[in-house]
Amino acid sequence: MAASNTKLAIYAALAGNALIAVTKFTASAYTGSSAMLSEAIHSVVDTGNQILLLYGLKRSKRQADDVHPFGYGRELYFWSFVVAIMIFGLGAGLSFYEGIVRVRHPEEISSPLVNFVVLGLSILFEGGATTLAFKEFNKARGDQTLLAAIRSSKNPALFTVLFEDSAAITGLVVAMAGLACAYYFELPWMDGAASIGIGIVLAVTAAMLAYETKALLIGEAASGELMDGVRDIVGQVKTVRHINELRTMHLGANDVLLALSLDFRNDISAGKVEQAIFRIETAIKQQYPEIRRLFIEVQSRRHHEQDEAREPG
Repeated sequence: MAASNTKLAIYAALAGNALIAVTKFTASAYTGSSAMLSEAIHSVVDTGNQILLLYGLKRSKRQADDVHPFGYGRELYFWSFVVAIMIFGLGAGLSFYEGIVRVRHPEEISSPLVNFVVLGLSILFEGGATTLAFKEFNKARGDQTLLAAIRSSKNPALFTVLFEDSAAITGLVVAMAGLACAYYFELPWMDGAASIGIGIVLAVTAAMLAYETKALLIGEAASGELMDGVRDIVGQVKTVRHINELRTMHLGANDVLLALSLDFRNDISAGKVEQAIFRIETAIKQQYPEIRRLFIEVQSRRHHEQDEAREPG
């Protein structure tokens, strides 16, 4: 996924959430709705999250240096994990708190029409941002199902926006249902219950984001398709007897580290081994430009197996 496409989705969500947050706070202050206040807090948290994602994208583009020789690509993963913590701690936590207070001490809601108009418009705005996020995400997922594409995606910035926007629409529907029950059935405590429901939506969203970004943060392998392609390239080199080991790790959304251990034929010279390695490196980087760091170890299969046997565990 191109960085420009990712930024487009984030900027769209940022602008929408900032405007919606102001509108929701105004409506909450005017009507006294707990669910509307929770939704306003939700929009503020989402706005802050988009700022953090843009900051993470910028930081991840820094060039490698002596302190970080493999670059700063994984910094985006860190800030995406911080976003998950913010959604849980601020969004879900404050929504739970506000909801419990209003369930225990319900208050009548004034001017419910204002709330319904604001929530309806928010659904339209959030729907537009979500549609854009889905459009950008679909460019990369191909024939995969949505869940499979999210699990295999190495770009947390985009699927974080996707999760946030989907949670926002769900929260708005919950808020509207709670307000409708509170007003039409004269059950003012349902306003607080809707706030608790929004908290649950945010907590689930935060847990899903934390789970997905954790895998990337601790080091996740490249796709099976990429590794199979590398095996095919190496397999075409007749001087290679065996692939002892093939390991990959994502250092960023489009930055893969590849380490190969190869067993070459014993009857060829060192010069031919060097030529073969050069051909392998060139072919791999041409086919997979996201492999920016490639290390090839020359070792006999027997010695490699002996080394593996000596490793603890």
